[in-house]
Amino acid sequence: MTENLDLNFKKIGYLACMLVKTFGYAVQGISATKVTVEVSVATGINFYLVGLPDSAVKESQQRIDTALKQHGYKIPGKQITVNMAPADIRKEGSAYDLTIAVGILAASEQILSDTIADYVIMGELALDGEIRPIKGALPIAIQAKKEGFKGVILPEINSGEAAVVDGLEVLYANNIKQVIDFFNNGEALPKAKIDLNTAFLNQIENIEFDFSDVKGQENIKRALEIAAAGGHNAILIGPPGAGKTMLSKRLPSILPPLTINEALETTKIHSVAGKTGKGGKGLVTQRPFRSPHHTISDVALVGGGNNPQPGEISLAHNGVLFLDELPEFKRTVLEVMRQPLEDRVVNISRAKFSVDYPASFMLIASMNPCPCGYYNHPEKECVCAPGIVQKYLNKISGPLLDRIDLHIEVTPVPFSELSKQTTTEPSKNIRNRVIAARLIQSERFSEDENVHCNAQMRTKDLKTYCELNETGNALLKNAMERLGLSARAYDRILKVARTIADLDNSKSIETNHIAEAIQYRSLDRDGWAG
Repeated sequence: MTENLDLNFKKIGYLACMLVKTFGYAVQGISATKVTVEVSVATGINFYLVGLPDSAVKESQQRIDTALKQHGYKIPGKQITVNMAPADIRKEGSAYDLTIAVGILAASEQILSDTIADYVIMGELALDGEIRPIKGALPIAIQAKKEGFKGVILPEINSGEAAVVDGLEVLYANNIKQVIDFFNNGEALPKAKIDLNTAFLNQIENIEFDFSDVKGQENIKRALEIAAAGGHNAILIGPPGAGKTMLSKRLPSILPPLTINEALETTKIHSVAGKTGKGGKGLVTQRPFRSPHHTISDVALVGGGNNPQPGEISLAHNGVLFLDELPEFKRTVLEVMRQPLEDRVVNISRAKFSVDYPASFMLIASMNPCPCGYYNHPEKECVCAPGIVQKYLNKISGPLLDRIDLHIEVTPVPFSELSKQTTTEPSKNIRNRVIAARLIQSERFSEDENVHCNAQMRTKDLKTYCELNETGNALLKNAMERLGLSARAYDRILKVARTIADLDNSKSIETNHIAEAIQYRSLDRDGWAG
């Protein structure tokens, strides 16, 4: 009799305190940390949510309660304790709604399945049970595979980017009822698949802006080809309507296609920022082109905030950051770019943690030569007062200008060129030459992890790869003296000359390569900003 009473008490105790674990991930920077959601259902009446949740996570109780009632389920009227471990990492956002909901259903025996722990389950719940998209699906999927999970269950919109991870079962659902039926009745959830070969093929074929649309401006096209071939930063200086913005928008069309590793890294950043998933595209297969307005703040450009998010320079990683009307940007905004331009990474530090975002981008800027826009114009007269032009150009600091290799003067296209019916060279042909030059650079820097193109060469690399013959050296010396070029122009000229030589498939830098590189340093000459 006593043994039967002890057994009954043990059964009552077990039912009175049921513990279930489900799994999600917290995204920090472009990496993810596993979050174990422990749900305990015991006797009593209360709901506790612990483990350093923010307001959005705390509000999940109301969303979960209403969503479950819509489908005939409910949060039991008992004491429910939800712990999100590790408890010292702040949990932010609504992405844990589905993780917590499944945990509560399992702990209250409304879901009877022993496979819940095999899956990472994440998604935001609407009041009708619809599963809404989350941020960071790709880093979550990558880490889930590393940590041995069988698969992930995500909103349909996020499934495309997670499907990039080979060897991980990516399931998606549109509402919580589908997830419940999957665990209770074994009803299959649809699997996400992505064909990487097709995705990258479409990248090359679907080009919105092509250089074949541009009439005239052959010298500007040549300068942008050099910039693309060597990864050089460039600034276009010219009057309004000369075509600076139009030409800049076409630069991505001549850049080499993204490699799979570049695409994954770029997608990670866009995933964390919530910029992917629309239309189920998943992987970012085209080089980014970001063009922020000149009213942008420091934090919006480099990233940050209470919950640090990537800024425009990180969203432009492996692509182009275009700053139109450069002098109109606040000086503090421009100055915060100096370190990322050099180090190609942004470090955002807070009291308890710090995150790193990659920021390897090409900076392309444009500006008028003066406030009225017509300084040095061949036809229209500049109306700016004396000294105003120099003051306008001096808005761009020397250290920032030091990081821009090509200064390209853009002149208006004459009517005779605009009225021609002939088509010009398409982007495809230019891109082939750029790819060939990049392959030469890949072989040249194959043993250096920190240098991938000519623009990234350091002083010691210049001595190794940019040796000049006597004629070239004399030409450069003469140009420095006669044109009043600044000392900072010297290294830039050598880097650009090396790229021009690569485009010509020349092992050595010839005199004509130096001569062409010199003409791209107009802002260093006396009378400009130098």
